[in-house]
Amino acid sequence: MPQKQKTRSWSELKQAGNECFKTGQYGEATDLYSHAIKELEKSSKKSPDDLAILYTNRAAGYLKDGNCGECVKDCNRSLELLPFNIKSLLRRAAAHEAMERYRLAYIDYKTALQIDCNITAAHEGTNRMMKALTEADGPSWREKLPPIPTVPLSVRKKLAPKMTPAAEQNGTRQMDKPAPSDKDIKRGQVLKDEGNMLVKKGEHKKAMEKYSESLKHNPTEVTTYTNRALCHLSLKQYREAVRDCDEALMIDSCNIKALYRKAQAHRELKDTKACVEDLNELLKAEPKNMAALKLLQEVQRK
Repeated sequence: MPQKQKTRSWSELKQAGNECFKTGQYGEATDLYSHAIKELEKSSKKSPDDLAILYTNRAAGYLKDGNCGECVKDCNRSLELLPFNIKSLLRRAAAHEAMERYRLAYIDYKTALQIDCNITAAHEGTNRMMKALTEADGPSWREKLPPIPTVPLSVRKKLAPKMTPAAEQNGTRQMDKPAPSDKDIKRGQVLKDEGNMLVKKGEHKKAMEKYSESLKHNPTEVTTYTNRALCHLSLKQYREAVRDCDEALMIDSCNIKALYRKAQAHRELKDTKACVEDLNELLKAEPKNMAALKLLQEVQRK
């Protein structure tokens, strides 16, 4: 007689779901997380935190598959169990944004920024929502917003990422730095857009000045650093380009544009070793990036 297959524990199912998610098998991952939730619900040792993580993991699978309604439901369940969970807030914001519920998305992005003011995705999401809401509701769009929840200080301290001593020494992820105000974000975005228009016209020096002004208003906008790095490359200011890419990577350590432009600058500076390191780091995140693969081949040939 065939042996009865052993039932997998919720943690084994969760791990299997994580592996499927990493390889882009989002439907399979979602099914595995669903089984894990059922197993954990039956367990006498179930923990609200573990259950919240499973719900937010399944929400990520739903989001990747475009099932935004189920993603929102799972994020709601997760946030009931673990209030102010950053991943659940960001996933719910992305789902709301995809469904054009811009006010709700704005609230979630702003709530996440109360916990960690350095979340690039939340800053970029906030900027997009401000644009969309201004277009939809005019200058008085804030008056139509639901109230933004206030995250208690005790929760902020508990949930905000801890800095390593090395990060503190290097000045990366300055957690005590206040988030830019809505007014500063808006002004920074206007200046960045003006810089983008100048880049399209080939006026890189003027564009660089606009980006520098923009960063005075919003120094946490990663794309402004990578855009200014592009200007430095065009003007053959390679060391300055490296510095801007480093600033961008402090905010988003896997930023593809920052890694690629840093590699380009290192190539021009004849620092082959650094260029290869930058490209290898990029290819870890995006193995099929053709521009990076081509540049790596060129550098290695020389």
